[in-house]
Amino acid sequence: MEANGRALHSGRVAELTGVSPDTIRHYERIGILARLPRTASGYRLYGEDSVERVRLVQRALRLGFTLAELSEILRARDKGGTPCGRVLHLAEQKLQSLEQQNAELQRARTYMKTLVRQWRARLAKTQPGAKAMLLHSLVDSAAPMIRKPLRKKL
Repeated sequence: MEANGRALHSGRVAELTGVSPDTIRHYERIGILARLPRTASGYRLYGEDSVERVRLVQRALRLGFTLAELSEILRARDKGGTPCGRVLHLAEQKLQSLEQQNAELQRARTYMKTLVRQWRARLAKTQPGAKAMLLHSLVDSAAPMIRKPLRKKL
């Protein structure tokens, strides 16, 4: 419900939360938002609690929670359960993952700084117009291997 007590259409919920109406419908399909009956004109009407829930989900997604995890947690809460322990456990896992990613990024940064320093020196010794073979140096046996960058969304 808006401040004036009126129910909200999915488009208005989307507008207030910064997501698309398709996202609102998707959240309903996967159980993040309750399935609401349609009005005679075919619209679903949402309350202000739906706006708060979508905002909660968007913030949790930025922290690394998945839609499947959030759907499970919110359904449990809606049924009267207390999934707080599960939420904490998931948050601890996500924090550990972030710490691992940060350590990997720090190693990659250290390697990249060394590589840039070496390439600058190599390029400075190369005659103008001659190939310095900078990328080729990556396959030298002396070049340390770094892991592929993580592509996980946070």
